[in-house]
Amino acid sequence: MKFMKIGTKPDTFYTEEATRTVISDIPSDLTIRINNVCFLLHKIPLVPKCGLLQRLCSDADDSDIVTIDLHDVPGGEDAFELCAKFCYGITINLGAHNFVPAFCAAKFLRMTESIEKGNFVLKLEAFFNSCILEGWKDSIVALQTTIKLPEWSENLGIIRRCIDSIVEKILTPTSKVSWSYTYTRPGYIKKQHQSVPKDWWTEDVSDLDIDLFRCIITAVRSTYIPPPQLIGEALHVYACRWLPDTTKSRPLHSSGSQTEESREKCRRILEAIVSMIPSDRGSVSIGFLLKLLSIANYLGASPVTKTELIRKAGLQFEEATLNDMLFPSQLPTDQHFYDIDLVAAVLESYLVLWRRQSPLPTDNGHMVRSIRKIGKLIDSYLQVVARDVNMPISKLVSLAEALPDVAREDHDGLYKAINIYLKEHPDVSKADKKRMCRMLDCQKLSPEVRAHAVKNERLPLRTVVQVLFFDQESGSRSTTHKPESITRARQAPIEAEAKEECDKKVQHEVTKSSSRVTETSEREIQKRMEAKMVRGDSEKGKERKGETNSTAKMMEPKQVFQRRSSR
Repeated sequence: MKFMKIGTKPDTFYTEEATRTVISDIPSDLTIRINNVCFLLHKIPLVPKCGLLQRLCSDADDSDIVTIDLHDVPGGEDAFELCAKFCYGITINLGAHNFVPAFCAAKFLRMTESIEKGNFVLKLEAFFNSCILEGWKDSIVALQTTIKLPEWSENLGIIRRCIDSIVEKILTPTSKVSWSYTYTRPGYIKKQHQSVPKDWWTEDVSDLDIDLFRCIITAVRSTYIPPPQLIGEALHVYACRWLPDTTKSRPLHSSGSQTEESREKCRRILEAIVSMIPSDRGSVSIGFLLKLLSIANYLGASPVTKTELIRKAGLQFEEATLNDMLFPSQLPTDQHFYDIDLVAAVLESYLVLWRRQSPLPTDNGHMVRSIRKIGKLIDSYLQVVARDVNMPISKLVSLAEALPDVAREDHDGLYKAINIYLKEHPDVSKADKKRMCRMLDCQKLSPEVRAHAVKNERLPLRTVVQVLFFDQESGSRSTTHKPESITRARQAPIEAEAKEECDKKVQHEVTKSSSRVTETSEREIQKRMEAKMVRGDSEKGKERKGETNSTAKMMEPKQVFQRRSSR
């Protein structure tokens, strides 16, 4: 930061309540009133340098005490005091932080060369051109101070010249950047011979008001075509600087006027950032888009802003990671922690685009890979949110069922999510358990997961029966058919027929046993399944070696039914 010192005399201004006076043996003959402050000054030093005061005092005699109201002086009493001290020759220090109000006040008082040579305006303009505009941070600080005097700053060209200076430095090749800048990214250490990062300017520019920041970004994009990721990084830095962080915990909702004023300011910043996001895919990360969407929910942003964020996030949802999706719910009415509605909305947007790109997605290898990647991501997310003790089962099921069948190559991840939910929610009703397990396709469970499922006492009996049946059917097919003799075209109808047969048999058993007591029903199903399993075992024993191992496998599900019937 650069400063300019003007004047040589010591400061003789002193303040008593709302009165500011200059210590002097000569009595005051000029009273200037600005707002609630009264200046007791002298005409001799001030009037010769101020064209406005010359006009206002033209009708008064030299001996008269003149009182003038200057309530509309730009910068108020502090800016006027700088001008007054200049007239008295008192030492003043000028920098980027106080240049704008001093310059506007000097222009207002008409302290120009036409009034007196070497006047205040001339010195301020020289300082502005040679120091402030030449400096990087000085230009930014001066531009930021213009928000208090926007009309004067605009009319005097301060805003335009500061923006031009900042943009010119941003466009400078990184090899020629020599001025000091702020860069505090994790892992980055400035070294004498280290190259300057391309986004070196983003952190300093983020100190600006949102309207001025938008002017900088607009000017940069209109001057040349920067990489979209560079603009995206600037938006990310600005959002981190000014918007609340909703990733750590649920923000406290308050109805205070000050809080509402702050929320309104944040809403304005958020909507401006969203409007500036480049249309190029990948200009910002999916994690940043989801973060903005979470903030939009917290701030109560407009539906237009939320819809745009959901649309942009849907385009890049395939790039998301599990950590990108773990946001706390921002609605005070939600008792659960995780914002599962946010993920559901983005998933729906993704699926709309996914279905639109190909009428038959299964025929498109890329589309299948994309949806299966999303399927694994959603199942991983379900496993996390299932641990939330307040998570409604309806939200979990709704998100799980939103995926098409092709999205899950296997149902192992979905089974893990269901098992976790049942473990964390031991009071789930039988109807809700059946509702959750109805989503499972037992044919898509791996042998390891099926082995776990038949021992899982949290699952409904119907689900265990289905798992046992398909496990038995898969074992029978593996022994009675040679792998090379069954093509994929024949395997599909066989599996479909087995599943249909399973459903019919299970439904028959459930219907038949519905009029009996629960204990008798379970024992009947147990006997029927054991008989079927023994028959299957005897057939497999003819073709397999190691009859002892096969018998051990058959005893395991039998013991499961014995435990269930004993209850």
